[in-house]
Amino acid sequence: MESASYGQFCPVSMAAEILCSRWTILVVRELLCGTTRFNDLRRGVPRMSPSLLSKRLKELEQAGVVRAAPGPSGVVEYRLTPSGEDLRPIVMALGGWGHRWVESQVSLKNLDPSLLMWDMRRWLNPAPLPPGRRTIHFLYPELPESRRNWWLVVDETGDVDLCNADPGFEVDLMVTGPLRSMTAVWMGLAKMQQEVSAGRIALDGDARLARSMQTWLGLSPFAPGDRRVA
Repeated sequence: MESASYGQFCPVSMAAEILCSRWTILVVRELLCGTTRFNDLRRGVPRMSPSLLSKRLKELEQAGVVRAAPGPSGVVEYRLTPSGEDLRPIVMALGGWGHRWVESQVSLKNLDPSLLMWDMRRWLNPAPLPPGRRTIHFLYPELPESRRNWWLVVDETGDVDLCNADPGFEVDLMVTGPLRSMTAVWMGLAKMQQEVSAGRIALDGDARLARSMQTWLGLSPFAPGDRRVA
C-alpha cells in the first residue's frame, strides 16, 4: 500500500500531507466561512459522503487544525484553531488564482444548484433590501423537479434561510433562468443586467428588488478579482 507521506522534510510537503487529500481544502473553506455544524458543512460540500466528511474532520482535528466540542445547544460544533485560521490567506489566494487563471468554460461545467444557492444564502447582503420579510424564489426550468425550485427568505432581523420546498410566504421576486446563467452572475463572469437584457434571466415582482439585485445578491468573494483568461 502506498504511503500517505511524501517522505520529505520540506514544509510544503509537510503541509500538503495534511491539506491536499481529496475534499480537505474545501472542508477548511467551509469552516473559514463560519460553518460549524456537521449538517451545514454537508450543504457546503454536497457531493462529499457523510462518512468521508467525518474522516476528514477527524484528520484535521488530529492535525490541530480543527477543534470539536459541544456548542451551547449540546450539538457538536467544529471550529478552527489558530492554526486553522492561519490558513485563511492561503485559501483565499488559492481561490483568487482559480478565478484568475481557470477558464470560465471549465468552471461552468461544474454546475450544482444546491451549492450555488447555499453560497448565495451565505453571502447575501440584506442591507439594501426594504424592511420586513422578503422572499425570493429561484426557478431553474431545465433541472429535474426536485432541484428546480429554491427560495431565499430574509427575515426582519436580516437572517437568511434557504428552502428547497415552498416555505409558504408571498414571493417578492421571482428569478427564472438557466443555472449556468445564474452561476455566471454569482461568479462575476456576467452581470445580472446583461443576462436580463439578453433574455436569459427573467425578474418578476418587486421592481426595487429587481433593480438592486446585483447589490444585495452578495457575489462570490472572488468575483471582483481580475481575470486573465476568458
